Parts: sequence; structure tokens; C-alpha cells
Amino acid sequence: MARAQANGLELEYDTFGDPAAPPLVLVMGLGAQMITWEDGFCELLAGHGFFVVRYDNRDVGLSTWLDHLPPPDLAALAAGDLTSAPYTLSDMADDAVGLFDALGISRVHVVGASMGGMIVQQLAIDHPDRLLSITSIMSTTGGRSVGQAEPWALALLTRPPASTREQALADSVEGYRKLGSPGYPDDEAFLLAKAALHYDRARHPVGTLRHAAAVVASGDRTALLRSVRLPALVVHGDGDPLINVSGGKATAEAIPGAELVVIPGMGHNLPRAVWAEIAGAIKGVTERVNET
Repeated sequence: MARAQANGLELEYDTFGDPAAPPLVLVMGLGAQMITWEDGFCELLAGHGFFVVRYDNRDVGLSTWLDHLPPPDLAALAAGDLTSAPYTLSDMADDAVGLFDALGISRVHVVGASMGGMIVQQLAIDHPDRLLSITSIMSTTGGRSVGQAEPWALALLTRPPASTREQALADSVEGYRKLGSPGYPDDEAFLLAKAALHYDRARHPVGTLRHAAAVVASGDRTALLRSVRLPALVVHGDGDPLINVSGGKATAEAIPGAELVVIPGMGHNLPRAVWAEIAGAIKGVTERVNET
């Protein structure tokens, strides 16, 4: 893996495919490391003819942790006081642009999942000249009337961090199982191996809190998304308990000409059984570049 100097930070990244192919950058979600984009999915996209780049966002994984910043006051943020938010989604979008610059890439296709989808939306608003197409997966506009979590799903994310590795792995497995796809359940051994891989690579709970603060502080993008003039794809599962499918539908409605793909039985993850469908849809939206 490699590190890039970007927006005053160091971002850990790796790549798949031919560097001469059209670049496609993957942006992951809240507290999630880049390896949440599984190698097999990245290789599938590379097989569709892309130079695939995935990276750790700031404050997660092996990228720069911003521990000199104070923890945010999430209760105050929820009540409308945004002063404790250490950064916003626009800052995280600027990180992505810094990565493009470090890699010598002028314009890219971008794909984001969950909070990563929000960052991709913000990229389309703030830096449309750097993008070729956008794909927003299991994400939302930031509007409070759409994309809301089931209370029990939100509780899974807001519980206190575990104090031991054993408990952390158990908590992760429970989260993966309950937030994952009801139509495509994973076996416990796979989930435990995934939890161990992520825990042993890097663990930074306070960074996840700062990500959450960035989401809340960035507000509703709906009106700004109406000005986006890029080929756009929105993918969402109809069984997502963390970001309701209404968030995906609202995103597609906000972006002119966006294509919406709703996948039955998919929750808040990327089950292997639907990789081919999602990769094919991403390939399709990239082929619309010359039509706009």
C-alpha cells in the first residue's frame, strides 16, 4: 500500500488494474476502512476496464488521525449547535481532490458508499470539474425527512466502544449481521474473520465520532444537488435499516437525470451476490459521460 500527501494530510491508498485505464476512486463510509471495499469487488471493477483506487478517509484506518482535535458534542450537534464539529464533508471532499492531485489524475469517476456517498455528492457540488461520473451507494441527501435509521440500528452505532479485542470483535459481528443484507446473509465465520482483519489493521473510535459530526454539521444537500450536471447512479437496498431506501430515492430525485437501482434484499453492506449487478451499473453510468 502507499501514502499520498493530500490537503495537509497523509492518506493511505492502494490500486487495482492498469494505471493507464480510466480512473475510478472508491470512497468508504463512516468509520469504515478502505478494505471494506473488498479486494474481489475492486478486482471486478478493474476487470471492467478501470484503474481502481481505494483509500482510507481522514481519521480512520492508516490515514492521518486528527487526535489534536477535541471530540465533538453529538448531542449539541443534533440540537443544531454545530460549533463542536471539527470538520465537514466538504473538507473530506477536499481530501479526495488532494488524492487526485497526488496521483496526477485530472478527472475521475467516483463511487461512494454510505458516508462515502455523501462525500461523493459533496464532490459533485464543490468540484464538478474534477469528476467524470458519480455513484452514490446506500447513502442519502442529508435531508431529515429521508434516509433515517431504525432506532435499534442507530443504537448499534452509538454504543460505547468495547474495551477488549474479544468484545470489539463480538460487537462488530453483531453489527455486520444486523445491518447487513436480509436477502444475502453471511456466515458467522466470515463475519468474525472480517471483524478481526479490520480490528487488527487499525481501530480509532474517536475518529468515527468526528465522522458522525461531519455528517450532521454538513446539513441537507438536496437543493445543491439539483445543480449537478454529471452522469449519476444511485444504488440502494430495500432492506437497509441504517439509511432507509428513501434516502437513495431522494438522492436520485435531486440529481437531474440520475439512474436509481434498488436492490431487493440488500441491507447496509455490499453482499458478494450483488457485486456483478452493482459493477455493471457503475460501468453503465461511466459510459454516459459523452452523453452529457
